Amino acid sequence: MKIQVSKAPQWGLKALSGASLGALALGLMLPATAFAGADPDDKVAGKAESAAAAPQDVPPAPEAAPQEQAGDEIVVTGFRQSLGAAIAVKRQSVSSVDAIVAEDIAKFPDQNLAESLQRIPGVSIQRDAGEGRSITVRGLGAQFTRVRLNGLETVATSTDGASANRDRAFDFNVFASELFSSLVVHKTAEPSLDEGSLGAVVDLNTGNPLGGKSGLTAVANIQGSYNDLSKKVGPRLAGLLSWRNADGSFGVAVSAAYQKTNNLELGNNSVRWAQARFDSVNGTPCFYTTQAGATAAPNSGGFYRPSAICDQAALAFHPRIPRYGEVRHDRERLGITGSVQWAPTEATKISLDGLYSRFKETREEKWGEVLLRSNERSIDLSNFTVDSNNTMVTGTLNDAWVRTEHYLRKSNTEFYQFGGSWDQDLGEDFRFTVLGGFSKSNADIPVETTFVFDDRDAQGYSFDYTDMHFPKLTFGTSVTDPANFQLAEIRDRPSNVTNKFQTAQARFEWDANEMFTVKAGGVYRKFTFDSVAFTRDAVVCGNGGLDVVLKQITCSPSSAFGPTAVYGFAATGLSESFNMGDAGQPDGNTNSWIVPDIAKSAAYTGLYSRTPAIDAGNTRSVSEKVTGGYLQFDIKTDALGFDVAFNGGVRYAHTDQTSSGLNSGVLVTVDRSYDDWLPSMNLALYPTKDIIVRAAVAKVLTRPTLGNLTPGGSVDGFNYRVTFGNPFLDPFRATAYDFALEWYFAPQSIASIAVFKKDIESFPVTAVTSGTFASTGLPLSVLPPSSPAFINPEGQLWSITGNVNGKGAKLKGIELSVQAPFTFLPGFLSHFGGIVNATFVDSSANYTVAGPTVATCVPPANPAAACTFGPNVGASRTSTLFGLSKTALNGTLYYEDSKFSARASVSYRGPYVDANSGTGNVFEGYNEAVNVDASVRYKLTDWVELSVEGVNLTDAYRDRYTDLDANRNYEYNHFGRTILFGARLKL
Repeated sequence: MKIQVSKAPQWGLKALSGASLGALALGLMLPATAFAGADPDDKVAGKAESAAAAPQDVPPAPEAAPQEQAGDEIVVTGFRQSLGAAIAVKRQSVSSVDAIVAEDIAKFPDQNLAESLQRIPGVSIQRDAGEGRSITVRGLGAQFTRVRLNGLETVATSTDGASANRDRAFDFNVFASELFSSLVVHKTAEPSLDEGSLGAVVDLNTGNPLGGKSGLTAVANIQGSYNDLSKKVGPRLAGLLSWRNADGSFGVAVSAAYQKTNNLELGNNSVRWAQARFDSVNGTPCFYTTQAGATAAPNSGGFYRPSAICDQAALAFHPRIPRYGEVRHDRERLGITGSVQWAPTEATKISLDGLYSRFKETREEKWGEVLLRSNERSIDLSNFTVDSNNTMVTGTLNDAWVRTEHYLRKSNTEFYQFGGSWDQDLGEDFRFTVLGGFSKSNADIPVETTFVFDDRDAQGYSFDYTDMHFPKLTFGTSVTDPANFQLAEIRDRPSNVTNKFQTAQARFEWDANEMFTVKAGGVYRKFTFDSVAFTRDAVVCGNGGLDVVLKQITCSPSSAFGPTAVYGFAATGLSESFNMGDAGQPDGNTNSWIVPDIAKSAAYTGLYSRTPAIDAGNTRSVSEKVTGGYLQFDIKTDALGFDVAFNGGVRYAHTDQTSSGLNSGVLVTVDRSYDDWLPSMNLALYPTKDIIVRAAVAKVLTRPTLGNLTPGGSVDGFNYRVTFGNPFLDPFRATAYDFALEWYFAPQSIASIAVFKKDIESFPVTAVTSGTFASTGLPLSVLPPSSPAFINPEGQLWSITGNVNGKGAKLKGIELSVQAPFTFLPGFLSHFGGIVNATFVDSSANYTVAGPTVATCVPPANPAAACTFGPNVGASRTSTLFGLSKTALNGTLYYEDSKFSARASVSYRGPYVDANSGTGNVFEGYNEAVNVDASVRYKLTDWVELSVEGVNLTDAYRDRYTDLDANRNYEYNHFGRTILFGARLKL
């Protein structure tokens, strides 16, 4: 692709005319005119600013560095061109923005949108199955970022390792990157910019047929994707057809992308750590039948008798479900975009844009584990050691619940959006834009099935977490013989999450004179979120489960619990073998076991013919109607000899919110409304033509997390936790400050520093108390049948969590960035270039946490009753905001000449707290991560280019921890390297 620009653009506020690269870049930002290149004679880029609240016109961008020179023109191509266009977007804006721009039509510079965004200063990503899924901007997580697709706010949802996305976060892995021509991140607010973000507003822009050359353009990209862990190859295909008539008044474009991958995830998982009392420790009984202690009790009930050895084991944190396993991610993406544009005159342009995406995934997990969770009372512990963090790093278990597990989830996300805009100039000084459309994201999980084999009296199991990343887990009894197991539990949890947006906007602009513009507009936006979920959970024979429904099943007795305490039926004929691959496990680890065969087990138990029950905690809805408008003033002037640009004004938003959820089996609906006045201003000062000083201040908001708004309650019967929503939570409201200095010291080059601060005035926090299940007022029917609490709901105190309006939080940080081609070097070295940025952020927020228990025996009110294990101790804890890494670093080194190009990128994200934890652990999150990617391209001819790309070349592990102080292993998994190879054809 080639972009032609004037070789020496004139400096000054009146110089924005013709085909400056700055005007071209403004077009890149717009939903109706987003593109990676433009005809120099295209007249629509300047007036289309109002179509998507594009930044104010300011002095033109620096000229691009030449690769070829012809007469008075500079011809810029390839990756350097995309960097130059992105810099132009930033420079042309009064507010703080950053951009990623496609090198060419249907040629986005990264395989994943989130992975592209992480190259922007202040942006970090969270990965799922080895690829970017969601983003954090300046320390604020995905829920604080609003995403607009072709100018219309939307939400795209998929599934992760645990569940469907039931929040406001946008899942970038739903879309193929080839469908987009630019991403723009707005880091500071403007009155004309949609509200709802404390972090950033991200614009995703698809193609623009009027921005291309006249005639027919055809592009095809054909690649194979190979993962060295799964040893699988999948196709990645993309294509575009675009046509524009000779006079540039009509154009149409269609693009499509398809990808199929089959990747593996291998590693270990503790499913958190917990404190509990064991049956005996190093041969010392910890329970007795009577308080006098004459006779030892069986593996349940009785009276706890404190002793030094039993107390030490009880108060130490042991792994709840230590396990190794494999996760298979079989994914398929299909995306289609279409755009029609008509500009019958220079004053009129009408655009219609549509996008369809389908994201399908089959996730399959196979685990070999021991279920200590809630079963410690029946387990004899010996040979244990406890480290300085009160973590039980080694131990041997008898009468252990050895378990193998097979999980299968099939999910399908369909997304579509249709939108249109009408841009109209009424004379030289007045113009308007009408913009509207709708979108729907439907994330469906028809199958989420788990089958479990148990051997509940296994002997000689040992765990060794001396190396927290690679524990040694050894089964003392055979886990490859079906005769040792019984099918004990089944689960199936189908669900659906649907998000819809309807948007209508009108925008007006009036140029009072060359230096003063008035902008005003109105907006109507309706957002609906509906989540519905069901369960077919049952414990075979043990909890009154399938034995009631399926009379033909004969349950086998458990010798450990006596002949009447049956828990399952024989696993013979229902199993398949599993052999662990390379998960970094040490010598002596058990690496082979049987797991349930899902197809055979489902057929034998009639699982899918069971009538599903409603999952009350995940059946809820939220509807929000937002009406409002804005008034903005844009000023271009000079002061004290400096050029100055300013925009400022106020945005008003009225929110009508309806929240529904199930509480004690009854549908509860709560209505509320609130108003927000959001003033903001941005100032850009130009001391010289190469330096910009920026300052901004704004009131901003993010509406509450969707899951916290339900008036219902959710129950976790495995961890004895109840969570209640609060439909009266206030939005996150904050005052944001920003100051930046940018130096455009050479063509395609920038060095910048930005400091920012956010005073978050309202911040919903979690309040945690302990109590009985009866105190919650919830019916027993909400307990999952497969959970321990179903058998004994008052077996221990419950952790009861609710959300309340907190006192707020603070965040501050600094961004540093340098980008330049190395044209100052001699010879071939001048073809190199680099991008480096660093972000340092700090924040503080107060959270209510449930810390470790300190009591092994709490005296009962009734002296004749057994004592209870002490409750988790509540406390207030100061930490960073969830999802915030204090340090993020990104670097790219590239080479590009007329035939050959290569890039290598490194990203570093520091550790961060992700959420409140459970079972006495204080917070959980992720440790630091480093990812290395690279690509090589060679242009055979003007229309054929070959490429090889590598993703995650160091095969970095995902390192998740629980408890901020002890940093205990939660999971440690790797995904392998992915190599893409192929060719690109362009006509």
